Amino acid sequence: MQLSILPSIDDISAHDWQRFLSKNSSPFIQHSFLSALESSKSVHANTGWFPYHLKLHDKHNIHALLPMYVKSHSWGEYVFDWAWAEAYERYNIDYYPKLLVAIPFTPVPTLKLLSDTLHITELFSSLTAICQQSELNSWHFLFASDITIDEQQLAQLNVYTRYSVQFHWHNKNYHSFEHYLSFFNSRKRKQVLKERRSITEQKITIRRVKGCDISTAELQYFYQVYQQTYLARNHQPHLTLEFFQQICRLQGQQMLFVFANKDNNDVACALFFTDENNLYGRYWDCSNHVNNLHFELCYYQGIEYCIEHGLKHFNPGTQGEHKLARGFEPVVLKSFHWIKDTGFRSAIRAYCQQEQIDMLSYAKQCRTHLPFK
Repeated sequence: MQLSILPSIDDISAHDWQRFLSKNSSPFIQHSFLSALESSKSVHANTGWFPYHLKLHDKHNIHALLPMYVKSHSWGEYVFDWAWAEAYERYNIDYYPKLLVAIPFTPVPTLKLLSDTLHITELFSSLTAICQQSELNSWHFLFASDITIDEQQLAQLNVYTRYSVQFHWHNKNYHSFEHYLSFFNSRKRKQVLKERRSITEQKITIRRVKGCDISTAELQYFYQVYQQTYLARNHQPHLTLEFFQQICRLQGQQMLFVFANKDNNDVACALFFTDENNLYGRYWDCSNHVNNLHFELCYYQGIEYCIEHGLKHFNPGTQGEHKLARGFEPVVLKSFHWIKDTGFRSAIRAYCQQEQIDMLSYAKQCRTHLPFK
């Protein structure tokens, strides 16, 4: 067996990558998605994302693949470690560069280790060895909720678990949006109906467009409002227009744009991805403020789409306690972390242990605010 590090996803053929995936695999682990990130320069050394993909192979066969990146910052990850970096800085110790196992800019729990033989303990040991040999100061395996490993094994590997909470919607065999609302208590049901009715009263019309059918003008409008999300916070957008053009061409059947129109002008747009069982809300913004439009485009349209198409699960993105009132339930997600600097290990271990307690308590508290009878 030989372990190789590859500076581009295209150093692995699409055939070799895709053979580890099933038809149920998410759109974000597809070779085409990761390739579009790199070829569009959305992911590049100049943006602080240096591709560093792992391949385990022998003379004849590939046995494991893993998307990895060397990072010089912590933007675009959504498992926040800024406090760790600041603590290192106070002691004049370098926190970066670090090794990241993640789908860039995509806080979605999804398959990342593609393997027919590699056990997770062997993988974690390999990541640690890579960091020690390459002068990387830590590794972080984000949104790894599909991975199960014994806490005793983690302790032996000096790997720490972090919990985070997202809010997801689950389709319990609803046959219409009205059927779904029938499970709400009266006050919350009336609130949702009022919000949806306000969209009609404001003379907003909604249309859905598959990525493979989107026009140049529609995609330009989407990118305009996508940019606004970041520029309003004095950040540069993570993804280039070229990325969206490529991914519409390569994975357009798995992309759903939802536009809001008023007086024959688009005023907002939301982008979703789909697979066999799931809907993923990714980006949204508006060029004109409309009351309740965020709820309609990002949540209610997504729920309706899931019910109409028999999708079992809707992940609308990170954060947002306001999702609870719309029926999105708290879900606890896991990430795994290893730190090279032995002086910081006990403090970070204690931080992660307390965070686990806090996140479990927070998720339990959130469940008391769900709208169901």
